[in-house]
Amino acid sequence: MELHILEHSLKVASIEKEGIQICTHGLIKLAFLASKTRCKFFSLTETPEDYTIIVDEEGFKELPQSEHISVADATWLALNVVSGGGNASSSQPIGVTKIAKSVIAPLADHNISVFMLSTYQTDFILVRERDLPMVMHTLSSEFTLLRVVNGETVAAHNLGVTNGFVKPKLVPRPIIHPLSSPSNMFCVTSLDPDTLPSVATLLMDVMFYSGGPKEPGASGEDSSHIRFFSFSLIEGYISLVMDEQTTQRTSFTSALPWIQGSRHFTTWSLPAKNKSL
Repeated sequence: MELHILEHSLKVASIEKEGIQICTHGLIKLAFLASKTRCKFFSLTETPEDYTIIVDEEGFKELPQSEHISVADATWLALNVVSGGGNASSSQPIGVTKIAKSVIAPLADHNISVFMLSTYQTDFILVRERDLPMVMHTLSSEFTLLRVVNGETVAAHNLGVTNGFVKPKLVPRPIIHPLSSPSNMFCVTSLDPDTLPSVATLLMDVMFYSGGPKEPGASGEDSSHIRFFSFSLIEGYISLVMDEQTTQRTSFTSALPWIQGSRHFTTWSLPAKNKSL
């Protein structure tokens, strides 16, 4: 298997729900007017707690400075596991289970934190830029390491970033975070970029408005179901992930002629109070 280190330098930020209005202009530009920016990696995810933005440095310039935006200190790099060579869109799916066993677990054994981003096309593992030498040293025996530089894929070991690093002695890894499993199902779809203008109004409604008023008869928040919506535009590929309740409530099925494919999943999540970057 190959591990591709993408060339995007990424920022991870949290936008408070009450502060989304001041970011709307920049987010709409990144999602629907990408040709007007130099951004190549953009993802917006809404959960009941907040909006999470993962964006490259060019895209980050489109967001305003605000007390409602919290930005992780580190710069992150995206890793992509590829099977059978080629790129993420043409390779065989790896699956999160194999990624967890072959990538995340070894890195956790060396106290290296990761951040996952799943799309219809592939799964990205985000690592802090400062951790990259140890990441490469840890995974070099399991993967062929490649790095994208100026659009070209080159052997990562030629970059000379692993010299002088020695793997630390493994220590027992405690389980820190409890897991919860929401009851609702999730739909993962791919959208043809050429038809994005045709569904832009619908998507903007889902992104910024559909989480507002509760449905008639709703007496409170059902902790077994979570609202979840994610829009990713990465190197020209669009991916949408949403809970089925959002799909039904917003009549998203009316956009089916423009959807290239869909999958349905259940998911595991970490309680918000236990999450950390």
